[in-house]
Amino acid sequence: MLTFILIELLTFFPREIMNGKIGFDNAKYLEQQSEAILERINLFKGKLYLEFGGKLLYDYHASRVLPGYDHNIKIKLLQQLKDKIDILLCIYAGDITRGRIRGDFGITYDVDTLKLIDSLREHGLDIRAVVITRFDNQSPVINFKNKLEHRDIKVYLHSATKGYPTDVNTIVSREGYGKNSYIETENPVVVVTGPGPGSGKLATCLSQLYHDYQKGVKSGYAKFETFPIWNLPLKHPVNIAYEAATADLDDINMIDSFHLNAYNKSVVNYNRDIEIFPVLQRILKKIMGKDLPYRSPTDMGVNRIGFAITDDEVVKEAAKQELIRRYFRYNYEYAMGVENQQTVEKVILLMEELTLKPEDRQVVEPARSAAENPKRDVSENSGISCGAALQTIKGAIITGHNSPLMTAASSVILNSVKELAEIPDKIHLLSSSIIEHIKTLKGEFLGMKNEMLDMEETLIALSISATNNPAAEMAMEKLKELKGCEVHLTHIPAPGDEIGLRRLKVNLTADANFPSKDLFLGQ
Repeated sequence: MLTFILIELLTFFPREIMNGKIGFDNAKYLEQQSEAILERINLFKGKLYLEFGGKLLYDYHASRVLPGYDHNIKIKLLQQLKDKIDILLCIYAGDITRGRIRGDFGITYDVDTLKLIDSLREHGLDIRAVVITRFDNQSPVINFKNKLEHRDIKVYLHSATKGYPTDVNTIVSREGYGKNSYIETENPVVVVTGPGPGSGKLATCLSQLYHDYQKGVKSGYAKFETFPIWNLPLKHPVNIAYEAATADLDDINMIDSFHLNAYNKSVVNYNRDIEIFPVLQRILKKIMGKDLPYRSPTDMGVNRIGFAITDDEVVKEAAKQELIRRYFRYNYEYAMGVENQQTVEKVILLMEELTLKPEDRQVVEPARSAAENPKRDVSENSGISCGAALQTIKGAIITGHNSPLMTAASSVILNSVKELAEIPDKIHLLSSSIIEHIKTLKGEFLGMKNEMLDMEETLIALSISATNNPAAEMAMEKLKELKGCEVHLTHIPAPGDEIGLRRLKVNLTADANFPSKDLFLGQ
């Protein structure tokens, strides 16, 4: 059920881009990043195992905090290097077993793995294999493996590394990395990626390095991690927004002490990379038989994203807004019982560092006002009074509220497309007969207690009305102009609202209030 209910309360396309406020140069980034990777290949005589952190595709966090950033720029980077790379896709067995969800799509990590493979193929790329890490003979994992193999995708099962992280002699032995099957690759760069953090990318890289050196192949390792941005200040809003994005993982941005000691220069990294660096040094030295060419965890990286920022003020403001969105998201997840209070408290502290409050998001107060002053009686069917607000690309704010006919989300979207199409308020977009038929279907035939039209149902009703209502047809054409608009709800959206709003690609946040006293939102 969480697949349908759990909502990513984040943006899809940053509004600043459409307003002409761009703070990032994709062309410059693509050029510098390609050069950095090619230069790193030359450090080693064998292969370069390049750990890809973050999201390979649809990196909406980056596009939110760096207006102008192409959320698929990494794919374009790989397309430039297509003749030099193999791609390995890692997924942690535990994520498959517990059904971990990727919030921005509302799908589980195993499904996201399939989606990622399809997306790579659509861009002319393919994976060499899927590596399921920390495998412990779980039945759902075996089923997933069989599904992939039936589609002619190679699958490797890697168990947890014996002795990790302290017993280096066991880790770098036949009982450690040596127990993992070696993955045959052809090209000089092996991109190791996954659907999310903790997928076992580093372990896969090190396992491959172990086998290569056993074969006499002098390979190397590097990391491509987008955030935190190492050459921005520690307390820069972009880096703070990243810390908020990983608050549920308890990540903390820090000054890289190894880099400071080696070069007397302050750069930013995060706690997990800094803490694991001494262990990684010992493991790699044991594998390679020599000291690393790296003196700090930042040295291992090849990230050039900070050099492509063109307007620091634009990205600062975008990052602040992202921080507020994260606050709403974690509050929502805490109310749903899938996040802990410490995560919420951490984001509140980060907001205080930048003197931000939830109401600094411009659609928040208008939505709450719409709920407090609905200008109609809330019937038993419509439950608690709920409000919604949408800010158009040009900055106009439009509100809506729930009623016996429809949810607040449906109301604000219909009001917005009427405004964009310059349709007078008194003209109805939806046929009353269509609304009544849908309500009858839900109530009398399907036995649903809630007869209000949710967002998904409203969009379908609008498309039907457009067949013989010119105003509805004009309004439907304006739906595409909602992409990237800011939306806030005073309540947790029901599944149909969540799905519809996600498909419209609006930038959604919501207060952690339930829209009804009923415990089951889908009734």
